[in-house]
Amino acid sequence: MNDLDLRLRDATANIGPEYILLPIQGQPAAYRERVYCYELYHQLRRDWPANTPFKLNGEVDKAGHQLLRLSNADRCKPDFLIHTPGSMDGNFVVIEVKPCTASNKAIRKDLSTLALFVNEVKYERAIYLIYGAQADLMAARARTQFANVPGSDAIQIWVHRHAFGAAERWER
Repeated sequence: MNDLDLRLRDATANIGPEYILLPIQGQPAAYRERVYCYELYHQLRRDWPANTPFKLNGEVDKAGHQLLRLSNADRCKPDFLIHTPGSMDGNFVVIEVKPCTASNKAIRKDLSTLALFVNEVKYERAIYLIYGAQADLMAARARTQFANVPGSDAIQIWVHRHAFGAAERWER
């Protein structure tokens, strides 16, 4: 699946403002990761190729998976897996998503999960997708956390700054 970057850009470019900042009656709008992830899943699935062995799954519960228990990956639930279900040879991309307001503790947890899935579960790629108006600031914070997470150099940071704008790979 050589066109994943294009698919991710197109999908994020179709996400409206109410999925990035959820309106809440009587309160300021708020970032809600699940709302964003569900819409991203919807946008990706709308144009998912039928002729690929890779399937898009959200938050697959790996509890009890005997092969993943050896590396403690059975306790993790990444936001998205792009893989061939039923085959450990088809582990393609693992994605974690966070709003730009995430804490450093949450960033470290996500980076650890992504590194674990690349290093131990043998996913080919790992993407940390940060969304929201301050996505670049959080990406910079995430980059400083890389030194604290062994194997995090394989993780790509992507930023999705605003509604109807495409996410981009962060290269700073």
